[in-house]
Amino acid sequence: MNLDISHEKSRLNEILIEISEHEHEAGRPVLSCLVKVKGSKGQGDNFYKMCERLGMGEWRTLKQQEDFLIDMRQKCRDFWQDDENFQKFA
Repeated sequence: MNLDISHEKSRLNEILIEISEHEHEAGRPVLSCLVKVKGSKGQGDNFYKMCERLGMGEWRTLKQQEDFLIDMRQKCRDFWQDDENFQKFA
């Protein structure tokens, strides 16, 4: 995928949202919190809007909360580093 091409970047966004929604509905952490785009300081608006749709709060507020993304990433890492979770879901 070439992220310099807008429709490919858009398609990747759609795929990440679909995966994240599925994981959230299954009670697992949102995997897309681990995605890091080169040159970006954090997640973009679409990520926070997805979190809002998942019931985590208003997207602008979530984006302003320093620890929100840090906590999500840590919970995701902790979940998948647990051997039992990894064996059960990987």
